Amino acid sequence: MAHRTSRLAAAAASLLLAMAALSACAAATTGGAGPTPTAQAETTDATPIPTVTASPTAVRVDIPDDCRAILNASVLAELADVPLNDPAFGPSGLQSDGSLICVWRDPAADTTGLITTVAYVSRGPALDLLNGLADDEDFTCYTPDGGTRCEKTWENETYPVTDGRTLFWRDGILIDTQFSNLAPAGYTSAIVSSIFG
Repeated sequence: MAHRTSRLAAAAASLLLAMAALSACAAATTGGAGPTPTAQAETTDATPIPTVTASPTAVRVDIPDDCRAILNASVLAELADVPLNDPAFGPSGLQSDGSLICVWRDPAADTTGLITTVAYVSRGPALDLLNGLADDEDFTCYTPDGGTRCEKTWENETYPVTDGRTLFWRDGILIDTQFSNLAPAGYTSAIVSSIFG
């Protein structure tokens, strides 16, 4: 009888030790504040998109409301003769959802112009978009200025000019520019610097 009681006591002690060990592992894993989320983008042999890490405590950055104010003097000089936000191209400027649409194009031009949309896009949808472009449309992607940038140029199907698209995502904001025969040097970098400092 004493032997049986001893075995029961030993089993109970083993069970308590196992539960304590599991509790310690769980506490170590959660770390109180929770893990920092990361996303590993899918990769291709040609253009891997590096890992993007976003802090869960990052302060939301405001989208500017002025298409000229987000550019520096050098870029503005290149766009000096190009009309901005002509009504012929539909809604532009600050939108009701907080996004900003900037259309640099002369309505009389057949193709020359560019359109930029600055919008709030969360990390998951942004990475899905960028991965899709890298995988399906052969965009080149890399990680400058604390964000992820994907870009591609190609020959216009109708005119002997170059078309292209550049996207930059960081901290919940996507800057998406599509252009044809108009690509001011440092355009996207100027917007990134204006928004993120």
